[in-house]
Amino acid sequence: MDLYQFKALQIIILLFSVILHEVMHGYVALKFGDRTAEKAGRLTLNPLPHIDLVGTILVPALLLLSQSGFLLGWAKPVPVNPLNFSNLRKGELFVSAAGIISNFSLAIMAAILFHIFKSFSVPELLTQSLVFMVIINILLAIFNLLPVPPLDGSKILLSQLPLKWAKEYQKLEQYGFLLLLVLLMSGMLQFIFPLVIIISQAILGF
Repeated sequence: MDLYQFKALQIIILLFSVILHEVMHGYVALKFGDRTAEKAGRLTLNPLPHIDLVGTILVPALLLLSQSGFLLGWAKPVPVNPLNFSNLRKGELFVSAAGIISNFSLAIMAAILFHIFKSFSVPELLTQSLVFMVIINILLAIFNLLPVPPLDGSKILLSQLPLKWAKEYQKLEQYGFLLLLVLLMSGMLQFIFPLVIIISQAILGF
């Protein structure tokens, strides 16, 4: 298997996964009456409108060059205006969960294809790419489930809290990126990686 081909496929899989994640936010928002993402031209799998200089280009490139052993990135967030939702709290819950569900769905579909193809003589590049698709999408889903602003998990939690608590919790948003950075650099999120491996191995049958 050509290493450079595999790295190129990893980039493509990551890009597709994070873009679908964002598109699903916008698509579900549209179903709840918010056309903000649609009007911004973001309900498309064309990568160009979704590219974020840092998350889509710099971070994945640095991780690949540093041979860190894992790949992570994100697309430009799809604009959503909850004030347009036909049902505010229900809309916030479903819109926030949509991206996470899309990643879990991609992981399951990739695992199904892996189980189908492993019985046939297919190129190793294909099976290894499917394994990577499972792992990266499980990682994206679990990471986004964290109840830390601006991650989706924080919005899911916010939509379910009593109004009084929700207002207090919402104050964390201004410190969200800093809090997330501290958690990442302190190693407090290291538990995610064993969890990703356990879930990935379970659905891949390893």
